[in-house]
Amino acid sequence: MTLPEVLLWKQLRGSRCGLRFRRQHPVGPYVADFCCLADRLIIEVDGEAHGRGDRPDRDHRRDRFLEENGFRVLRIAAADVQRDVEAVVASIVAYAGRPLHHQPLAGGPPPRSGEE
Repeated sequence: MTLPEVLLWKQLRGSRCGLRFRRQHPVGPYVADFCCLADRLIIEVDGEAHGRGDRPDRDHRRDRFLEENGFRVLRIAAADVQRDVEAVVASIVAYAGRPLHHQPLAGGPPPRSGEE
């Protein structure tokens, strides 16, 4: 693990943030930096190399695969982790709190078949 990943892991491990993450978790042909299976959330910590060469295209294909398999992917700059890891954790918790789909309003019509 890189230094930013270690710093972030110290904050995420043991459900300290209210979410349970696994580190270096395999998902298909990929290994996620951090994965919260309960919320289907993957956190990727990106260093500056992710902006060079073919990395942006590779990351896009990877994100598409993960999203097609039901995961949300949150990419975080390694510099942000080093600058303020507590703020990064707060943003992860806020992002995890957003549902994948809007919940139906109480008293509204029932969901159509297949939308439950």
